[in-house]
Amino acid sequence: MAFPGTGKIWMNGSLVEWADARIHIASHVVHYGSAVFEGARCYDTVRGPACFRLDAHLRRLVDSARIYRMEASYDVPALTAAVHETIRANAFRACYVRPLIYRGYDSLGVNPFPCPVDTAVLVWEWGAYFTKEAIEEGLDVKVSTWARMSPNTLPAMAKSVANYANSQLIKMEATLEGYAEGIALDTEGNLSEGSGQNLFLVRDGVIFTPPMGSSVLWGITRDSVITIARDLGFEVREQVLPREFLYIADEVFFAGTAVEVTPIRSVDKIRIGSGRRGPVTEAIQQRFFSIVRGEAPDTHGWLTPVELGEPAGAATSGGSKGR
Repeated sequence: MAFPGTGKIWMNGSLVEWADARIHIASHVVHYGSAVFEGARCYDTVRGPACFRLDAHLRRLVDSARIYRMEASYDVPALTAAVHETIRANAFRACYVRPLIYRGYDSLGVNPFPCPVDTAVLVWEWGAYFTKEAIEEGLDVKVSTWARMSPNTLPAMAKSVANYANSQLIKMEATLEGYAEGIALDTEGNLSEGSGQNLFLVRDGVIFTPPMGSSVLWGITRDSVITIARDLGFEVREQVLPREFLYIADEVFFAGTAVEVTPIRSVDKIRIGSGRRGPVTEAIQQRFFSIVRGEAPDTHGWLTPVELGEPAGAATSGGSKGR
């Protein structure tokens, strides 16, 4: 994934050129990771561009800021308008959406309260996270030597940039050892999630996924997969899962905004099921893609149309406090 280097970025109510979207090196976020963010997608559907579950993503963004005692300057409606404005300004029909709330420049003590809370929205064109072959055949992954954070250390429910230092360690280890991804355990040795994806396992037609207490992010795609699976008639169980369940599962797959729904064909060089995408994964995958492409009825109201045209200009610059 390469950034375009051109286009517009929304910063604190104004659209600025990509090259001019800068912060001071003494900003608190640079030194202490004091930021929360989101990753959402705008899809080019059969009825035009539409954001997938943008309301849920932006609610989680504001919730993450609240957990970190960051007084957000924009509520969900104002952030929604900012996202739409930025997509229009860049004339994208499909893109990745990255809203960010971060502590800026004032002082460099650990105490973040003196620093301003700034907000930005970036969008860029980003296709499939993995190859078409991986989407159909599956990934080779490993269980990471790095564990997820324990409860009462860093809050897993907050999508904080600080948590992704842990994710980087998981991803780098897997990459250097020749795997596509890593799966982390929690501090009790039970299954948690990937470096940036939620985890699902299938056994005898039942779908399992680790619960919130296993240091997993409350994933929007995770929730969508659970909803789709139940719509399709599958039983879904959220429960604590031991590591060895990976090796005896019939199917395993990742779910997330970037990876969407991606099967796993082996873990620690042990083949999962038939060694390729299984029927349950494929059924969920097909329903997911048909919804985000606008080919299936949007019965849950997950798609928000984006009207392309001139950016709204000052329409979002005022914003509103809180929620």
